[in-house]
Amino acid sequence: MGQKANPIGNRLGIIRGWESNWYASKNDYAGKLIEDDKIRTYLNARISKGGIARIVIERTLGKLIVTIHTSKPGIIIGKGGGEVDRIKEELKKLTKKDDVQINILEIRRPELDATIVGDTIAKQIENRINFKRAIKMAIASTLRMGAEGIKVRVSGRLGGAEIARSEEIKQGRTPLHTFRMDIDYASVFAQTVYGKIGIKVWICKGEVLGKRELNPNFVGGKNDMSEKRDDRGRGGDDRRNSGDRRNGGYGDRQNGGDRRNANAGGGQRRN
Repeated sequence: MGQKANPIGNRLGIIRGWESNWYASKNDYAGKLIEDDKIRTYLNARISKGGIARIVIERTLGKLIVTIHTSKPGIIIGKGGGEVDRIKEELKKLTKKDDVQINILEIRRPELDATIVGDTIAKQIENRINFKRAIKMAIASTLRMGAEGIKVRVSGRLGGAEIARSEEIKQGRTPLHTFRMDIDYASVFAQTVYGKIGIKVWICKGEVLGKRELNPNFVGGKNDMSEKRDDRGRGGDDRRNSGDRRNGGYGDRQNGGDRRNANAGGGQRRN
C-alpha cells in the first residue's frame, strides 16, 4: 500500500494538512476545484524561477487568500513589492474576484523540501549535467541538513539513451508505511532535447509523535529539524566512535601486542 499511494495524500488528517482550505456546496464544489487548479498552474508558469514549493489556497466569504511557500521570496516580491501587486491584479482577472490577498512565506531550509530538490535536479539534467552526479549532490545536501533519509527515482531516456529506463538512488530510511513518519514527496520532470525525464523525490524528516498543527501555513513547532540535526549529529558521532572502538579495539590489541613485544625487546636491549 505504501508503495502505491501518494505519501502526502496517505497522511492527510494524520500529520499533514490540506493545501486547499474551503467549504463548498455540491453545486459549487467542481467550479472551485477547477479554479484552484488554474491558480496553481498559472502561478507555477508565471514564477517558474521563483523556487515555489507549494501554493495554499484559502477561501472565506468573498475573499481569496493565496499563500506561496518559496525559497526565493525576493523574486516573487520584486522591487518595492511591484511584482506581487502585478500578480494580484492578474489573479483578480483570472478568478473574477475583487478581494484577492497574496501571502509569501519563505522556506528556511529548501534542501528539506521535496519539490525544490526535484526542481534543482531537473534544472541540472536540462543543463546536460550527468543525472547520477546531480542526484548524489542533492542527496548529500539534504542529509547534511538533517533529513533521516532520501530516495530519488528518475525515469526516461537517461543520458540520451535509445531505450528508456528507471534508476533509483537512496540513502538513509524512508518508511512509507509508517504514517507518523513525516515524508515529503514530489513528482517533477525535466524537459530535455531527447524527451521528458520524470523525477520522483521522497524525503523523510523524522517521526511526529505528538499532536501536530495540520495547517500547511504553520511554520516551526516541536518537530524542528535543527534540533534533530544536532541530536542526530551527536548520536552519529557516538556511533562512529563506538564503531572505531570496535574496529580499533582489535587493532589496538594488535598494536598493544606489538608495543609489548617492542617493550620486551627494549628490555632485552637494556639488559
